Amino acid sequence: MQSQDFGFGTQIRKSPYFEATLRWGAQGFSVYNHMYIPRDFGDPEQNFWNLTNDAILCDVGVERQVEITGPDAARFTQMLTPRDLSKMSVGQCKYVLITNAEGGILNDPILLKLGENHFWLSLADSDILLWAQGVAVHSGMQVSISEPDVSPLQLQGPKSGEIMRALFGEEIMDLRYYWFREMELDGIPLIVSRTGWSSELGYEIYLRDAAYGDALWERIMAVGLPMGLKPGHTSTIRRIEGGMLSYHADADIHTNPFELGLGRLVNLDMEAEFIGKFALQRIRDNGVARKQVGLIIDGEPMQGPNTAFWTVHHNGEAVGKVTSAVYSPRLKKNIALAMVSVDAAELGTELQVLMQTGETVATVVERPFFDPRKSLAAASAPQTAQFRA
Repeated sequence: MQSQDFGFGTQIRKSPYFEATLRWGAQGFSVYNHMYIPRDFGDPEQNFWNLTNDAILCDVGVERQVEITGPDAARFTQMLTPRDLSKMSVGQCKYVLITNAEGGILNDPILLKLGENHFWLSLADSDILLWAQGVAVHSGMQVSISEPDVSPLQLQGPKSGEIMRALFGEEIMDLRYYWFREMELDGIPLIVSRTGWSSELGYEIYLRDAAYGDALWERIMAVGLPMGLKPGHTSTIRRIEGGMLSYHADADIHTNPFELGLGRLVNLDMEAEFIGKFALQRIRDNGVARKQVGLIIDGEPMQGPNTAFWTVHHNGEAVGKVTSAVYSPRLKKNIALAMVSVDAAELGTELQVLMQTGETVATVVERPFFDPRKSLAAASAPQTAQFRA
C-alpha cells in the first residue's frame, strides 16, 4: 500500500508513524478519534501470538491527549472523574472514567499527572477535548484545556522489558506498573509509562514532537527486531481475554460504572464534587438492572470478531446483547463480553446468542478470561534474557 493511494481526505488525521507502519506492512486501518489506526498486519492470530510470546510495536497515536493546566487544574480534573485523585502522585498514571451528569460513561482514559497542576488524559474513542473545554467555560476555574503535540506508541509483550533496557539502559527496569518517567532517546523527547491496552507486560512511549515520529519508530524496530519484535496492532483477541473495554462497543454514554463492575473507580464518599455524583449515588442505592458478563459461546471457532451486537435470549426472552466476541486460540474457545439483565447474569446461566449463523448456546463465566489479576502486566520487567515460550 502506498500512502499517496490511501485516505479519505484531510479530515481524518494521520499519526507521525503512519508512513512507517505502511513500510512495515500495515494492510488496513480503521478510524479512531478522527485518526487512522493500523488494524491489519496480516493474520490477526499471528499478531496475537507475536504479542503473547515476544513483543509488538503498535501505532496508537489515536490515543489523543487532553492537557489540563492552570492554578485550578487538579480541582478541575477531579471534577471530570468519580475516581478519587487526592492521593495521586506526580509521575503516576490512573485508569479513570469520565462521566456525565446522568452517570453515563463518556470515556475511559489513562490519566497522567505531570505536575501538581498539570495532567494529560490519554483518550479512548470520544471527543473529550470538546467536553472538557465546554465544562471549563462554566466552571469558574482558572484552567487551560488543549491538545499537546503528543503521539503514543505501545511496545507490548513479554520481551518488551528487554527491548526497553536495550533502548534506555538499566534505569528503565525499575519503572513500576502505572507510573511514568520523562526521558529522551537520541535527543527525542518522550514520556515512558508502564501501561498499555494488552494485559501483557508493556510500555507506552509518548512522543512529544511529531517531527521525530519516523525516526522513533525505526529506532525501536532496529533494536527490537533481533529480540523478536514485530510491527503489530492492538489485539482484539488479547483485550477480550483480558476483559478490557472498547469504548462504543462495551461501554458508551448509556452505560454506567456499576453495570461494568467498575464501582472501585467511583468514590461517592469523597468531599470533592464531580460530574455525575448524585446520579451515581442513586444508581448505587437503587442497584442496576443489567450487568456485563463473560460468555463462552458454543460452536465452531469464529473466523473474526463480531461486527454487530448479537441479541442474547434467556427462556425465550431478549435479555441483552453481546458487545465483543472473538475466538481465542490460546483458550480454544469463543469468548465474549455481553451486557445482560441481572436475572441472566449468574455464573453458569445458559443463554442463547443470535449470531449471523443462527442461534447458539452460551454460558455465563468469570471475566477476565485469562490472567484475572493482571499478573503479567503488573509483573516486574525480566532482569535476564529468559522469557516464557
